[in-house]
Amino acid sequence: MSEKSGTQETRSDRRKSNVLIFFLLFLCCSRLLSEQITSKLLTLDEVLISLGSLQEGAVEFRWDPFFQSGVFSFSGHYASFRAGAPGEQGIAMIDGKEILVPPSPFIEKGQLRFPEAFVRSLKKGLEDAIREDAFFRIAAVIVDPGHGGKDTGALGNHTINGKPLKLVEKDITLKVSKDLHDRLSAGFPDKQILLTRDDDTYPSLNERVELANSVSLKGNEAVIFISVHANASFNKTVRGYEVWYLKPDYQRTVLDHTKYEDSKELIPIFEHMLQEEFITESIMIAKSILKQFKETLGNALPSRGIKAEEWFVVRNTRMPAVLVELGFLTNEADARLFIDEAYLKKFSEALYKGIRDFIIEFENSGGYTVVE
Repeated sequence: MSEKSGTQETRSDRRKSNVLIFFLLFLCCSRLLSEQITSKLLTLDEVLISLGSLQEGAVEFRWDPFFQSGVFSFSGHYASFRAGAPGEQGIAMIDGKEILVPPSPFIEKGQLRFPEAFVRSLKKGLEDAIREDAFFRIAAVIVDPGHGGKDTGALGNHTINGKPLKLVEKDITLKVSKDLHDRLSAGFPDKQILLTRDDDTYPSLNERVELANSVSLKGNEAVIFISVHANASFNKTVRGYEVWYLKPDYQRTVLDHTKYEDSKELIPIFEHMLQEEFITESIMIAKSILKQFKETLGNALPSRGIKAEEWFVVRNTRMPAVLVELGFLTNEADARLFIDEAYLKKFSEALYKGIRDFIIEFENSGGYTVVE
C-alpha cells in the first residue's frame, strides 16, 4: 500500500467518524430538547411552594411583563430569570453573582410555566446560598474614638525642643480612629465600619452603646467594638500601651429577653453561655491587638499587657469589646510619639492588623475561638 493511498483512507475514516459523532450529538441534543419540552411543567404557585420548603419564610415573586423577567426572593436571597421559548436554554442568577443555565420558563396561554429542571436548578442554587449563611462572620466593626466635644479626656503638658506642647486625648483618639476606619473600610468592603463620632462632638456613653447595640445582624453574624483612648498618670515616668476587656465575673445582660418569652427558664443559661463567648472573643481581640502593637511599634513603646475592668462602653455593649490605651499623654517619651504623624499612623496600622487577624481567625474557625 502506498503512503498516498494510506493517507486517503485515513482521511475517509476520519470523515466517517466525524459524521457519526455529529449524528450522535444531534440525537443527544434532540433527546435533551425533547425532554425539556415534554418534562413536567410547574405553575407559579407550585414553584412558590417548592422554594418555600427550603427554609421558613414567605417567598415573594415579582414579574416585569415588559422585560419578561421575574425575581423570586426570600430570607435575604433572590433568584432572577428571563422567560424564553419552550425548550430554550435560559439564564438565571442567584444573589446577583451565581449564574445558572437551566431550561427557560415560558409563557403559555398567558400563564408562566416552569420546567421541572429549572426549578431543581434554582433550588440547588438557593440551597448553596443559604448554606453559605451557616458560616459565622463579622458583619460590623464599631470604632469608638474616646471623649470629644466638651469632654477633652486626658491632658498632657510638656516643653519639647524649647516649645510648650499641650496634648489633648480627644484629638489623638479621633485622628487614630478615623485612620483606622479608613483602613478597615478598604480592607473589608463587605463589612459595616462605623465610628461613634467623626468630628469634635460628644456622643454620650449611652449613645455610643446604643449605636453599637442597634446594628442589625443575621443569625450567623457578629459585631465587635473597639474603644480608642490615651492614658494619663500623676507619675510622669509611667508609659506604654495596654488593652482592656470586661472582667469575666461581671454579670451583664447580653440577650434580648423578649425573644425568649416562651423559654424564660433558659434565659440564665443562655446569658451565661453568650457572656462566656463574648469574654473569650474579647480576650482574643486584645491579644491580637497587643501582638500587632509589639510588631508594629517595636521598642518605641513598652507593652503594659492585657487587663480587665468594668469600663462603661465595654460592659454595656452586647458584643465582644475592648478598650485600647495607646500610651500616656503625661509621659514625655510617649508624647513625642503622639506629635509625630508617622507614629499616629503606626498606632492605627497596629490596631487595623490586630482587628484584621482576629476577623480572619474568627471567620476561618466558623466563629469558634479558644483562649490559649
